[in-house]
Amino acid sequence: MTDTAVKIDLESGRKSRLSPEVRRGLLGLGLGNTLEWYDWMVFGLLSAFIGPKFFPSQDPVAATLSALAVFAVGFAFRPLGGIMLGTLADRIGRRRVMLWSIMMMAGTTLIIALCPTYDQIGAAAGVILLVCRIIQGISTGVEAPLSTAHAVELVPEGREGFVAGIISFYVNAGILLASLVSYLSSLMLGGAVMADWGWRVPFIVGAAFGFVVVYLRRTLPETMKPEELADNSAKKVWGGVRKHWLSVLAITFVVGAAQAYNYAWNTGLPTAARSGFKEDATAVFALTTVLGVVLVIGSLIISKVCDGKSISKWFLITRALAIPSVFLMLMYVKPGIAGFAAVLLGGSVVLVLNMTLYNVVCSSLMPKTIRGAGTALGYGLGVALFGGTASYLLVWLQSVNASWIFPVYVAVLSALSIVFYLLARKKNGIFIGR
Repeated sequence: MTDTAVKIDLESGRKSRLSPEVRRGLLGLGLGNTLEWYDWMVFGLLSAFIGPKFFPSQDPVAATLSALAVFAVGFAFRPLGGIMLGTLADRIGRRRVMLWSIMMMAGTTLIIALCPTYDQIGAAAGVILLVCRIIQGISTGVEAPLSTAHAVELVPEGREGFVAGIISFYVNAGILLASLVSYLSSLMLGGAVMADWGWRVPFIVGAAFGFVVVYLRRTLPETMKPEELADNSAKKVWGGVRKHWLSVLAITFVVGAAQAYNYAWNTGLPTAARSGFKEDATAVFALTTVLGVVLVIGSLIISKVCDGKSISKWFLITRALAIPSVFLMLMYVKPGIAGFAAVLLGGSVVLVLNMTLYNVVCSSLMPKTIRGAGTALGYGLGVALFGGTASYLLVWLQSVNASWIFPVYVAVLSALSIVFYLLARKKNGIFIGR
């Protein structure tokens, strides 16, 4: 569709239709997000089982915290992935980098699934686990921001709200799939078998799914034009990123606040329920599966509501709602599956609102020629500093009877994300959407 046709469609209020090639491209990009979030959520959900298998298990809580620390280390390498792979995406194109990132994720997931335990090979087990998480951190440092940018560049102008909802749908499908596979594995195998070897099953499922996504991504359309690639050296890319430093800062906090809220709900609270309050694992997995259903359905609804609307306005409203809603978690301060359910599902509506829009908002703050590097750097920093540490911080604060600090922390991050977004938009403008 030509730019003129797009303009006419927008002025007349009609939504530009997507070609079959674009729809196939969105499928390949979206399923990559499904795999990314599936793998990361499975690791978080099963950390109480993984910890004693890869680290000395005399103290189950300490072993769980060791596993969550490895979880956080993977996040720490996301900025490196953003720098390396994001720069490549702006220099050689989106398609090849999107293919490489998913191959790295699928391969390391398979290694984790088959890796010997601490009892079998000693400390080497923990080292292998750590290396796999580092590689996955590098991979996912570019996966979410670049796949969203790629998707936004594929669709006609004015369909950014649709992209936000659809990419979020695939993300939430990964979260749901992680909870569902963990729940079904626990239900069919039982707690004892899950603790022994059953935790490997969800990782095997993830690895198999990953190689299917690799096949789909082989035919992704390229959105960078030859002339854009020809004149885009690494020096020019990072000169542009430095020029838009305020946008990088805004992206860091926009992502960080959303991810801190997300990981608190999807991994931190379930882990605290199982390892801290000794809730039944099957019941916890059942509730996180319900949360996944809410997120999947909610993202599709938001896709319809926001399609053709101002992403900026919706972002500011939904991020402001996160500030009071995060304090719901203070209701869960003692054992009781009902209290856990109330907190988990009570905060789900605001969670899905925030998780649907933030990636497209981040893409809007960077011009196309540096969007891969700029958004990936800000995304990686936000996830590493605030998202990857959220689960560990929440469990640790609960262990020292200071759980009230965590919602204050997330509320402050949410407020700062609004401030920095408005400052970046005032200085640099927005490059997609409204």
